[in-house]
Amino acid sequence: MAQIELVMPKMGESVAEATIIKWLVEEGQKMEAEESVLEIATDKVDSEVPAPADGVLIKKMFGENDVVEVGQVIALIETEQGTAAPNGAAPEPPKSEEKPQAETAQSQDSLIIQESVETAVQAVNGTATDGIPRESNGRFYSPLVRSIAQTEGISLSELDALAGSGREGRVTKADILQYLDNRSTNVAAAAAPTTAKQPVPKPSPVKPMEVSAGAGDEIIEMDRMRKLIADHMVMSKQVAPHVTSFVEVDVTKIVEWRNRVKADFQKREGEKITFTPIFIEALVQAIKEFPLINVSVNGDSIIKKRRINIGMAAALPSGNLIVPVIHDADQLNLIGLTKRVNDLAARARKNELKPEEIQGGTYTLTNVGTFGNLLGTPIINQPQVAIMAAGAIVKKAAVIETPEGDMIGIRHKMFLSHSYDHRVVDGALGGQFVRRVADLLEAFDSDRDI
Repeated sequence: MAQIELVMPKMGESVAEATIIKWLVEEGQKMEAEESVLEIATDKVDSEVPAPADGVLIKKMFGENDVVEVGQVIALIETEQGTAAPNGAAPEPPKSEEKPQAETAQSQDSLIIQESVETAVQAVNGTATDGIPRESNGRFYSPLVRSIAQTEGISLSELDALAGSGREGRVTKADILQYLDNRSTNVAAAAAPTTAKQPVPKPSPVKPMEVSAGAGDEIIEMDRMRKLIADHMVMSKQVAPHVTSFVEVDVTKIVEWRNRVKADFQKREGEKITFTPIFIEALVQAIKEFPLINVSVNGDSIIKKRRINIGMAAALPSGNLIVPVIHDADQLNLIGLTKRVNDLAARARKNELKPEEIQGGTYTLTNVGTFGNLLGTPIINQPQVAIMAAGAIVKKAAVIETPEGDMIGIRHKMFLSHSYDHRVVDGALGGQFVRRVADLLEAFDSDRDI
């Protein structure tokens, strides 16, 4: 008889935990290798965890709706038959496998489990965790740490300055409690001499305004995905000072070229060609010329990305937003980009994306023109440092320069909006980048074959 552990899988970079949505196999139930054992959800995507081998599920370590750290054991599986207890009851794990609680309580994994349990208790008692983002400067903060910080009025800047003793520099419950003790001691010591300068109180984290519903108002509860998007957007605005530059682009050549080739292209390739892959092609070329746009910030360090992975924001039928990623977009030609864009967009609408297909983006494009908007001020998709919005293409009267002189003509125009993190992208770089994308689009070869 062999016993193996089923652990919470890593669902992509920056994903530190997942929520158990539903157990698909009960204790004492047999299952085959690759059979789905449970459904989980992260702030990025929903997924299923398969069984690593044939066997019997003998013990669930967590229940539904529990939040579990990546790498934690979520179930025990016995890999040979005949181990299930009668009437479907779960058999006791072998005694030799058990460890005294005192021995394991000091381990990092036990501390994580303890924090998860205490967080669940807080949720039952109605104590909310807001004001502190889940991740800041590349470091994850657990729900328990964020709750303590919220209750004690510890600001995000204080948390970021704390030296964490946990995995990958993570701030643990012990770290934040020790910090509170030291802070209280320091404040008391400073207040003792009557002539000492009184410390300036730190402002409490901003809390959303309480709003009451009036007669006839409808209350709509946010779904899980909307809550996660809201947290991510607030975190991005808190972490990165946003600046947005705008450029108007003449895309007449692109519009006329697409109108000419789209019917033949669809007949030959079985695919529609949209403007999105053309925009991505220009973005990729501009990133090659301005590589410091393709970076992330980690504390006081700038990580310059080798790969060019373009995220494309896609609206779902539910009204929520998801950002599938075209990995190594610089390795694809226009046909390859078109097929990848169409495939990702179609499967996003059906909720069929794989976890790795929404991970690892280094720059994001969002097409607000789809909704008839001329321009927008998009929020950066952390941990990236920039995002571009493409506005609606409209016909305008414009001055056209010709060898015979200036003349007025009808042109297809659109706005590009480029939001960037002013910590590492200055106005010169941010402005030059969006201008270069515009120049590449305006110089589009209307005679090219595809």
